[in-house]
Amino acid sequence: MHTLAIGMPGGPELLIIVFIILLLFGAKKLPELSRAIGKSLGEFKKGQKEGGEPDKELDEAEKKEISSPAEKSGKSE
Repeated sequence: MHTLAIGMPGGPELLIIVFIILLLFGAKKLPELSRAIGKSLGEFKKGQKEGGEPDKELDEAEKKEISSPAEKSGKSE
């Protein structure tokens, strides 16, 4: 008995998918499409790096807010 296995497409399936993409977009638009995908992927990775790094400006502002009340209490005594 055969079971239905769903997974990654193999060689023949990938060829069919590529053929359908060629029919839909045409050979002339494929370089533009791949270029746009590459640029958007690069921007996405850049955004991930920027989002993962802590904001230095925010950290400095928080330090000033924390140190300001302590300095004021020290001056008033």
